Amino acid sequence: MTLAMLVTSCKQLNPFLGEWNTPYGIPDFGSIKESDYIPAVKFGIRQQEGQIDAIIANGNAPDFENTVAAYELSGEILDRVTGVLFNLSESDATPSMQKIVEKVIPMLTEHNDNVFMNPYFFARVDELYRDRDSHDLTVEQRMTLEKLHRMFIDNGVNLEPDAQARLREINKELAVLEQRFGNNVLSATNAFRLVLTDTSETAGLPASVLSAAASEASREGITPREAARMKGIREQDVAPGGPWLFTLHNASYVPFMTGSSRRDLREKMFRAYSTRCNAAGSIDNRPVALDIIKLRIEKAKLLGYSVPAEQILSDKMAHDPRTVDAFLGKIFPAAVRQARAEIEDMQALMDKDVQAGLLPDDSTSVIRPWDWAYYAEKVRQEKYALNEDLVRPYFRMENVREGVFNTAHRLYGLNFRQLDSIPLYHPDVEGFEVTDSDGSLVGVLLTDYYTRSTKRGGAWMSNFRNQYRTKKGEDVRPVIVNVANFPKPSDGMPSLLSIDEVGTMFHEFGHALHGLLSQCTYKDVSGTNVARDFVELPSQINENWAFLPEVLKTYAHHYSTGEAIPDSLITKISVSRNFNQGFMTTELVAAAILDMKWHELGSIYVPQDCPYASQTDAPADSTGRNKGLKVIDPDKFEAFAMTQAGLPEEIIPRYRTTYFNHIFSGGYSAGYYSYLWAEVLDKDAFELFRRKGAFNISTARSFRENILEKGGSEDPMTLYRRFRGSDPDPDALLRARGLK
Repeated sequence: MTLAMLVTSCKQLNPFLGEWNTPYGIPDFGSIKESDYIPAVKFGIRQQEGQIDAIIANGNAPDFENTVAAYELSGEILDRVTGVLFNLSESDATPSMQKIVEKVIPMLTEHNDNVFMNPYFFARVDELYRDRDSHDLTVEQRMTLEKLHRMFIDNGVNLEPDAQARLREINKELAVLEQRFGNNVLSATNAFRLVLTDTSETAGLPASVLSAAASEASREGITPREAARMKGIREQDVAPGGPWLFTLHNASYVPFMTGSSRRDLREKMFRAYSTRCNAAGSIDNRPVALDIIKLRIEKAKLLGYSVPAEQILSDKMAHDPRTVDAFLGKIFPAAVRQARAEIEDMQALMDKDVQAGLLPDDSTSVIRPWDWAYYAEKVRQEKYALNEDLVRPYFRMENVREGVFNTAHRLYGLNFRQLDSIPLYHPDVEGFEVTDSDGSLVGVLLTDYYTRSTKRGGAWMSNFRNQYRTKKGEDVRPVIVNVANFPKPSDGMPSLLSIDEVGTMFHEFGHALHGLLSQCTYKDVSGTNVARDFVELPSQINENWAFLPEVLKTYAHHYSTGEAIPDSLITKISVSRNFNQGFMTTELVAAAILDMKWHELGSIYVPQDCPYASQTDAPADSTGRNKGLKVIDPDKFEAFAMTQAGLPEEIIPRYRTTYFNHIFSGGYSAGYYSYLWAEVLDKDAFELFRRKGAFNISTARSFRENILEKGGSEDPMTLYRRFRGSDPDPDALLRARGLK
């Protein structure tokens, strides 16, 4: 039986094996069973193997259509199943889904190696690549060819057989370890619970935060009786309205650290948060991180690079580690200077608490990392008479989302219609049809905003289907998803967002615009398939509209009265936008530096007298080269790197090594600097919008046509210059953050 016949006979049994008969081609979530994933992955691998064999067997000389375009259209079943599997494994990572992913990843890694180590397939691509100037290629075709050719080189197609075999082993091991790292972070985040039962423990926390915490306790089955049992008290001693549950998920952790006046409980929460996956004998990501770095070093050297950062950055805008280090080195001192000034302001308020008898008058009453959010909020209230309790009622989730949509309508002419009868993967998810000003379909946007225990932390954009064009020229429009961890509605209260969460929604929707508005032909360069240090430009520039007074007035309405946000609050938000930027920039740059330090290592083995050597001897290799060396201690290495950088002791990196998902599990290895790199572009670009008008139609059209629609179909700096008319001003970031 042929593969095509087998697909026809099986597609009724496995929904991934045929096109979905659903509105807009949205995945048919209701018909998908967990038992469908692995068979569909295996089937998809076989299908793509056959399609690549057909490319190789083509008797005609290689050209773009019969080689590159044919590859771009291959693997449709595999794209379909992995698009669903990996999205759901991030946003609804049940134990059973995690097990499926653990089984699938080695299959996909082996398949990827088979494709990009195939000498016969490479021979066709390489012949076309070397002769590319004689072919009449469009700019997008040339970029697609060059990207495909590089994928072969980066996957070791030119290595000797023994080296290729070792690279295959490394790729499999890395895929498993990176998945394990992320699963460990989720497990550790879910493992900690702070249950409060007495009003003395809830001091300083506003009613909205306590309401959410009580609802969280109820959802987790923590009744007054259970809470009393957990804390060894009588049930009648649980305060009315309690118990209250706080977790390490940001929607719970951040409000607690900002509002709680119980310093001991803030310290407990902070230590639990900042030591996740750092417990020997329990969930410990230190050996996992070391194994990942060790394998990345070995892989880089196999491919001819001295350290992983050189390999990773070779096709990015920054191009090499020295450029990134110099870039971060220019920002960090200005950020630290500002942070030290912020510490002085906070210490002054802590001294007042000492004088009032709220804290002991001794050496312990100095700002520590668990004090920062609490006293920063006090400083903001003192300087600007602004706190989150005043603002949150105006930031109902649905209203903010409407503001996001309305901004896109004013800039790009987009229209949004909520879809009622479409398949969705979770009750929290909502769907929207996105159309252009002429009524044509742009794509479908799914929003999945509320926190839950099976969802990894943070916020992100992804797609269930890329935008591309079929062989017949049909424009296949994308299905995009925005995911976040905003607080759930609770006890009749809607989901009310913080200022930071409002910025997050605008940010992730910027990524969505990049995917939705794509007008490319080939999947590998469409939408967000761009250089890592360019991908954050569309997301970060979109944040700039969130708090413009004229935009705030369109969406910031009080959740209970419907009253528009008053001008006095808008002014306070506006003048406080650069508040605490020293801290926020410092923790962000510190994390980027930590990322680079890990990926600038040429070995995880160091001399015994190295300041970050562990007590563990390096295993001797066959040549004895490791004799007398020690293995790096991840805690000591991180501490040494941060001391060398000049990080104040009151601040820790935004992500510490053991829960730094971005670089050990999320695709941002030697790339966390990208947020700052892209911010230079976004702030410089927004200065053009400010000069011509925030909603200037011609400027918005240029940004859409030159950035959002182009994906990775051209060199990113070429696209940027075409929009901006010049190179970006490197000081734009410092000006925007109030650091210059």
